[in-house]
Amino acid sequence: MRITGLALVPPPTAADLPQVTPELLASVLARYSRSNDGIHSILDKVDIANPDASIDRILKFVDYGHASIGGLTGGLAIALDDVSMWLALKMFEIAQMADGQESSTRYITMDANNLPKPEAIGISDELASEWSDLMARSFAAYHAEYARLDALGEAEPERIRLPEGAKPVVINRLRKNFALDRARYFIPMATRTNLALVQTTRMWATTVKHLDSLPHSEAKAAAKLIRDELIKQSPRLMRHSFAEKSFEAQATQELELSLKLGLERLSTDPLADEVWVKVDRAMPPFLPEMQEVAESLKHRANRYGYQGLATRRMRVNFAWNNMALAELRDLNRHRTGHRWTPCIQAGFYLPSEIDRATHAELLAAQAELTRKLMERGAPAYVYSLLLGAQTPFEHGTHADKFIYEVELRTGMGAHFRYAEHCSAVLAEFLQQVPEAKNWVVEGMAEPE
Repeated sequence: MRITGLALVPPPTAADLPQVTPELLASVLARYSRSNDGIHSILDKVDIANPDASIDRILKFVDYGHASIGGLTGGLAIALDDVSMWLALKMFEIAQMADGQESSTRYITMDANNLPKPEAIGISDELASEWSDLMARSFAAYHAEYARLDALGEAEPERIRLPEGAKPVVINRLRKNFALDRARYFIPMATRTNLALVQTTRMWATTVKHLDSLPHSEAKAAAKLIRDELIKQSPRLMRHSFAEKSFEAQATQELELSLKLGLERLSTDPLADEVWVKVDRAMPPFLPEMQEVAESLKHRANRYGYQGLATRRMRVNFAWNNMALAELRDLNRHRTGHRWTPCIQAGFYLPSEIDRATHAELLAAQAELTRKLMERGAPAYVYSLLLGAQTPFEHGTHADKFIYEVELRTGMGAHFRYAEHCSAVLAEFLQQVPEAKNWVVEGMAEPE
């Protein structure tokens, strides 16, 4: 694992602008909010070459509950190399106000050299060799299926949704993606990936505190390394980033819930699709609904258009019973609202192009290792899961954000399986909000 902080510097065109460190920016803007002096008057009182005294005087208020000051630092960028897919998933769940990206499974090295050592992620010596063997077998299944599916796509190009008039280079790329996106369910969650997040010091401190409070050794190691990098840019505010009792208590309870639920539902069988959508359109009597849904949606030229009051005030909770971790990695990155999964294996998804019987022995061995880890109460059970593991996943947000998500995740280039999931929740949403039907654009998810 390697953590790197990226310091922003102004471009040449901004050479004449005041230049401040993240914490000096926070302190100056905090003073700005408590003064009727202009920003230049405040900056004139700061020794830019030695700003510590000015910063310390103002940032002490963070300790008295003025946490919003920590949000004035601007975006601090951190790149995390060689962390597990599980940790990347967890960080996006925790850092729900961050902007970020994670490496695609189409570009990650798929072999045992791209796994952490079992002892580094909490796999006991007793189960280490079993875990390592399972990981090797999973990668072997991935490579075998990729080769078979790539050949299938070449032999039967009608299986691939090719755009009309596609050039050979495009056809070759889409054929590769057809195979990659169907073989990926054998990829271990322990596989190393890279991600980058940008958020304010306030949110970084909460994220790192949360990581440091988790029972997973990888999360604690990442918390320390991230903190060490951020201290270089925001030393005072990052002192609020250590493990804290309430976070630890909730992490313990969530782990206990996941272990209980995981043992009850552990299965390698495919789990049939179910969706749940709850639309709440209740409005206060003194501020009733003031706009029709059609009026809220019809002015958009595309999904990025601004929606009106009708959808921005409407609450939508939606959930799937069987989201494979492969798709969860994508849908979990939508920033709005609250997202959560117990991260269990209630079933195992494989696309129709893959013969499940061929891999029955591997899946049985994988489920047995997961069971052993769960029975031991090991947080490291997550590293025995493969991306085909199906888990419940819920997301709560507002209708405008929901509509954007389902339009995006069924649109051009969307992965075939999460497009199916989003199509299902959209259909249920439209049952409850039929007046939106003519204005929400469901895509065909092609080409991949």
